[in-house]
Amino acid sequence: MDETAIIAKRIAKELRDGDVVNLGIGIPTEVVNHIPKGVNVYLHSENGMIGVGPSPAKGSEDKDIVNAGGGFISPIAVTSYMDSAASFAIVRGGHLDMTVLGALQVDEEGSIANWIIPGKMVPGMGGAMDLLTGAKKIVAAMKHTDKEGKSKILKRCTLPLTAYKKLSLIVTDLAFIEVTPEGLVLREIHESTTVDEVVRCTEAKLILPAKIIHFS
Repeated sequence: MDETAIIAKRIAKELRDGDVVNLGIGIPTEVVNHIPKGVNVYLHSENGMIGVGPSPAKGSEDKDIVNAGGGFISPIAVTSYMDSAASFAIVRGGHLDMTVLGALQVDEEGSIANWIIPGKMVPGMGGAMDLLTGAKKIVAAMKHTDKEGKSKILKRCTLPLTAYKKLSLIVTDLAFIEVTPEGLVLREIHESTTVDEVVRCTEAKLILPAKIIHFS
């Protein structure tokens, strides 16, 4: 299983029947393909859709049905479509049970930077700031380290923040971390790694409880 699938599969276990959930661009979009059987959630796309199904098979894509990142998605039996104003009213009104967003950096205060790298062109921050403010539970889906092997979980973010102290959970290819008022608690590690390796790959201080379980 590749790193993206590891992250998405673990996040999918956090979904509860009846939840309204927004999945961000990148790694989060994979979560839809790992929703446990018997769990019915309503996936929200901020460009105007509630009720997003799995990625369509190649050749069966509908050019008019895409997510906020422009990727092809499929409807389900109870899909609803709306304009952007109504879609963002759902976000800003606090009606999302969870949002899952990718991250460039997170830190031990629960802050997240995910919208810009200084000096690089970007079209804008999209709906990230609204989602991080409006959702009840916020999950960062990210690889634990960058391409150079440096930690992306820092003492303090160095990139411009998208939101300050808003994260609930951080899920990486190595670890499942809960953000608490006391700090980052390492709750689980992937079966392919060890606690020592996770600590070594993490700049931020991790709180280590007596029991840390493995996930696959």
